[in-house]
Amino acid sequence: MKKVMILGTGNAQIDAIEYCKARNYKVYGCSYIDTECGVSLCDEFRKINITDIESVSAYAREKQVDLIYSVGSDIAMPTVNRVSEELGLPHFISSQTAEICNKKHEMRLCLSKLEEGSVNFNILEKLEDLDKVDIQFPKMMKPADSQGQRGVVKVNSKEEIVKFFNRSMEYSRCRKVILEDFLDGSEISINTYLLNGKVIFFLVSDRISFSEYPGGIIKEHVLPTHFSDEVVQRCKVLVKNALNILNILNGPVYFQMKVVNNVPYIIEITPRLDGCHMWRLIKYYCNVDLLDMSFCHLLNGAPICGSSNKQKEKYILKFMCQEPGSRFKKVTDENAIFSKCYYKAEEEIKHINGYMEKCGYIIKSVSEQ
Repeated sequence: MKKVMILGTGNAQIDAIEYCKARNYKVYGCSYIDTECGVSLCDEFRKINITDIESVSAYAREKQVDLIYSVGSDIAMPTVNRVSEELGLPHFISSQTAEICNKKHEMRLCLSKLEEGSVNFNILEKLEDLDKVDIQFPKMMKPADSQGQRGVVKVNSKEEIVKFFNRSMEYSRCRKVILEDFLDGSEISINTYLLNGKVIFFLVSDRISFSEYPGGIIKEHVLPTHFSDEVVQRCKVLVKNALNILNILNGPVYFQMKVVNNVPYIIEITPRLDGCHMWRLIKYYCNVDLLDMSFCHLLNGAPICGSSNKQKEKYILKFMCQEPGSRFKKVTDENAIFSKCYYKAEEEIKHINGYMEKCGYIIKSVSEQ
């Protein structure tokens, strides 16, 4: 029996836990919270902060696991790869690359080598640093190492930086905030998969976010993208260049980009499956299972990409979203081919990004006219 340790037990990890349980793997979960929905699905659970490398390593040694992994969590990836290196377990990227991708300021420094597609930025450790930089507004202010749009805000003046600085800094473990150029363009997601340095899967989808809230809070993912083949090709070149700079050779990598005047710019890169269950939407759309590929690759060494038969229909992953503190009301759609709720009826919605929280999702197909 394979033994798999999953870091994190929240909604983003449920897919991985259920995948492993369906294959009769023994699943060990750990998180600093013991009330998340994935706890009861694990064979064993231990309350451990997943950034505590020493404790995670000790737990993995004790249980003699075959694999440590996580999906949908930026903060888990440095631990996943550091402990896997230490214990000689399979992993996709180096712990150094995982750290760079986890810290936006380090990632931005690396991507500044790109000829096209990099975003201008400044790093602030304290408000006094504002006096040292020349800033053209508007900007996006972000914690350097948070996830899930926490602490992200659009600022239009130095006064607004001062007003919201502590809010962003509150979510930064490394105590740094970055200011990025605000890009006024359409958002896209790119899901890709590598095998020994070769991109064996690449797919661009439209990413629809709430325009009234800062930070790109997601509302829908749509396949296929509305962008032209020319833009898609530019995205592919940009992805390959970024992967080369970051020395990512294997596994899934998720990109969030904005397209401005047909030029794609990288907003985020994370060397893992995204936290939006895109693997399931992609499986419906083109019969490629990125979740299965990831685990097969790690445990068996040979991922199978699948047939990649794209459908004529439009496929949409739409989140059920509500304000934090409200009571959950399930959304139904007669066209849904899959749905999942994160909450029970009338359960209070947790504060995560503080604006509009994901409460579940549906996947539906819509015939193109």
